[in-house]
Amino acid sequence: MDWNSYSIRTDLALEAHQLAGVEQGGTEIPGVDVEQTDESGIHISRMHIKDMNGSRIMNKMMGHYLTFDVPELRYKDPELQHKVAEVFARELKGFLRLREKDSVLVVGLGNWNVTPDALGPLVVEKLFVTRHLFLHMPDVVKEGFRPVAAVAPGVLGITGVETSEIVKGIVEHIQPDLVIAIDALASRSLERVNTTIQITDTGITPGAGVGNRRKGLNIQTLGVPVVAIGVPTVVDAVTIAHDTIDLLIQRIERDVPGNTCAQLFENFTEQEKKQLIHELLQPLGQNLMVTPKEIDTFIEDIASVVANGLNVALHDAITMEDAAMYLQ
Repeated sequence: MDWNSYSIRTDLALEAHQLAGVEQGGTEIPGVDVEQTDESGIHISRMHIKDMNGSRIMNKMMGHYLTFDVPELRYKDPELQHKVAEVFARELKGFLRLREKDSVLVVGLGNWNVTPDALGPLVVEKLFVTRHLFLHMPDVVKEGFRPVAAVAPGVLGITGVETSEIVKGIVEHIQPDLVIAIDALASRSLERVNTTIQITDTGITPGAGVGNRRKGLNIQTLGVPVVAIGVPTVVDAVTIAHDTIDLLIQRIERDVPGNTCAQLFENFTEQEKKQLIHELLQPLGQNLMVTPKEIDTFIEDIASVVANGLNVALHDAITMEDAAMYLQ
């Protein structure tokens, strides 16, 4: 069996760092800097992959990754959602470093007909777009706003056109100073589904989270900087099966003294255990991507958090209260 043919599926740099750290024996990963802080129940991780060595170990592109981990988001707390949007807006504003008159194109990636993949289109619906006002009614535009355009280009199966081709055509026509791409991601942990937000300046590859990689959206393909914002909405079934087996073994060891069940997996690494489960499930057609049953509510809530944060970060004239009222 080729143990290296299966890779643990995660789009989150924070999880990739944790996995790489285990493989490295718990040591620091060369070429990767990580800073972590906590603020009002929000765990913020700032990661910088500085060189090709760190990129190879992490299996992530060189660049900056900013992650917000908020486990309590799953409990639909309006006050917490408001606080997360505030912190997200503040950190995003510093991450973008836009000049006063820079124009922005926001691209909502994903399939609006599939709830776990509808994050991008839902966020685009909630954005305060202004480019048309700057073009056709410049006298009504007040100080503190910038030209913002937004589009949800759909997916290849709906349009018959590669997403990258659509976005590149729009970029060439309107010539924004920055592209912000929003997409649903895959996590290796159910605990992070709809509770984590990741920002990166490395761009994004549509469909990568579910193993359907398309041409990437980045500065190399579009000619302008691309910042990607993503929220994990699905988990690989292999990961769930693996975690369930681990919990089962722990329970048996605790409640059945002398049981040797765990010895079956003693010589298996984490990668090898997942590969074994993958090999068993694949012939049955059970290599699924799984999402929680509450995804309808989760996706609406997290889309509002991201949209509120974006509206405040992109327009100095908009406060968080203004953004919340705009979405009512």
